[in-house]
Amino acid sequence: MPDVVFSVKDPDSRYLAISEGCVPRCALRNRGQAEGRTAHELFPRDMANRYREQDSLLFAERAPLRNRLDLTIYPDGAPGWCLTSKQPLLHPDGRLLGLVCISKDLADLTREKLLDARFAACVDHIQAHYHRPLHLEELCELSGLSIGQLDRRMKRVFQLCAGDFIRRTRMEAACHAIRHSRRPLADIAAGCGFSDQSALTRLCRQLLGLSPRQLRMQALAARQS
Repeated sequence: MPDVVFSVKDPDSRYLAISEGCVPRCALRNRGQAEGRTAHELFPRDMANRYREQDSLLFAERAPLRNRLDLTIYPDGAPGWCLTSKQPLLHPDGRLLGLVCISKDLADLTREKLLDARFAACVDHIQAHYHRPLHLEELCELSGLSIGQLDRRMKRVFQLCAGDFIRRTRMEAACHAIRHSRRPLADIAAGCGFSDQSALTRLCRQLLGLSPRQLRMQALAARQS
């Protein structure tokens, strides 16, 4: 899959490994040339700054980052948009070992000029502020789009309208907290932007077919096995 690349980094954000698809993007001769280097040595400064900020957030919270809309370098050397997800790598004793990153090019949407900095800022805003009420009007102002335009663009990128993307973002954060903490479910619901615990339970059942309590018990059983 030439439009998908991956990398592994250590806790200092230095590359331990990259996929073959990264080689031409970073103007390298082979994958080994990336080992021990940082994004600032391989990508333009603005891109590298964003990647490092994401890494720092992931390392601080030890929680995955999903569906981040980023600029990257395509194999032909041109800049283009991609969707990036990052997952922390943890030792069984809890020590942080690094992260794994997977990015998928959005070449068609880039060619169609459907992605720009304002739309990316809107997505960033949702992912940073999902814990509080979010209104479509503020998202439209950030993106420079009407409600209809915003929904259509969100569906092209994420296969979800803006409202569903907000709910999915909240659910992902809540699921991580349910699985990896002992916080009361009511506190998790409030901290992830749900109106109450019942709203969290309804969406959890709708998306996962499990209640939050069942999800927590499932995660506990997996750790003990």
